[in-house]
Amino acid sequence: MFKRKIYNEMLNWKNEPNHKPLIIQGLRQIGKTTIVETFAKENYDSVVKLDFRKDVSLQELFNGDFDIDSITFALTIKYKDIKFIPNKTVLIFDELQDCPNARASLKYFALDGRYDVICTGSLLGIKNYRITKYPSRGIPVGFEEYLEMKPMDFEEFLWANGVQKQVIDILIKCIKETKQIPIYIHNKMLELFNKYICIGGMPEVVDTYIKTNDFNQVRKKQKEILMGFEADFGTHLNDDYEIKVDQFAKTKILATFNSIPRQLAKENQKFQYSVIAKNAKSREYENAIDWLEDYGLISKCYNLKSLELPFDSFVDEGIYKIFINDSGLYISMLEDDVPDLIINNKLSLAKGAIYENIVADAFSKLGKKMYYFHKDSGLEIDFISKYCGEVTLIEVKANKGNTRSAKTVLKDKEKYNVKKLVKLTSQNVGCIGEIITYPYYLTTFIFR
Repeated sequence: MFKRKIYNEMLNWKNEPNHKPLIIQGLRQIGKTTIVETFAKENYDSVVKLDFRKDVSLQELFNGDFDIDSITFALTIKYKDIKFIPNKTVLIFDELQDCPNARASLKYFALDGRYDVICTGSLLGIKNYRITKYPSRGIPVGFEEYLEMKPMDFEEFLWANGVQKQVIDILIKCIKETKQIPIYIHNKMLELFNKYICIGGMPEVVDTYIKTNDFNQVRKKQKEILMGFEADFGTHLNDDYEIKVDQFAKTKILATFNSIPRQLAKENQKFQYSVIAKNAKSREYENAIDWLEDYGLISKCYNLKSLELPFDSFVDEGIYKIFINDSGLYISMLEDDVPDLIINNKLSLAKGAIYENIVADAFSKLGKKMYYFHKDSGLEIDFISKYCGEVTLIEVKANKGNTRSAKTVLKDKEKYNVKKLVKLTSQNVGCIGEIITYPYYLTTFIFR
């Protein structure tokens, strides 16, 4: 199993007095179950795992009263090799979305306090996942804690590839002191980052790369994962706890998702419904966008009406770009020769979209909301963020690149009052006046 940052977050949760049941949400195939099982084995004397998708009969145990003794007794009858030790046992509720009553029971596990509960689910974020005429027994508001898990970020990718802590410490020191990274480290990071752009952070894909060093195998695994995601599109749970597919919704979701590479390839990357289908209307596809966002596969980057804090007060909700939350999956949707072009620095067409998506990917994995700035005059800044407490322009350039729009904003202090530009390129760290240049592989470290 790869080292993951969420492990320490789970340790912090466990060490909190009177902690509540923990729900870990996130995209399918990012290692939720693996990390939870590893954490449980290493931190508890007894582990009881319930997989609600694999064993549908478990639903019956949560249809009666939420008496913890009754539930645990029934489980010991069903599974002969488990035991419940107060304060030393953890229950794992896997695919929690498939058993709404198990989620309702979390309140009573919290009040009882003898056993920890950790829940996982890849469809927990989907609104109205269970379509039913019968009311559920409710979500236990105030009795759950949440962690969101993402695919592996670049730092986790470095760990997986054996990069030592001392090297990462040098990167962080160079950020803090705004000084150049030793050239041999810089070149190695560029090499690894170009691979990361193509491989992404899905653990199975990273594992395939490390074991085979074969990008054909990597791409095959990425395609398999995408097919698995597509199988989820439009699924819901009916009254009999059966997984059903709304084919109409699935078609809309799939068409929306498949349009994203074309959306990003446009000069103006604002999301346009007409790219999905001729004469497509927002009312036909906005639910599909919401579904993909709730699922965790995409993130929106909103246009700002004004470069002021707090950003959310100045969002133009009708104008946004959409990025895919794993660069490797995005690259796998493009032509077969794209990974070779990226790794050998021969990419020309569409390089802007690819590098913007990898920066957006880093922001997503940091859990940050994303914003950009576009005016009808043609002025556009790739990303807007808060850096060192100030509104900061962020420009993403595949090589040196032109930052004309950003310089226009920086010069007009009366209108914009912005004092800093972070330029992300393949170049080493540097600073000239208000412009700080960082290699884009540092995004994960700069903005955390």
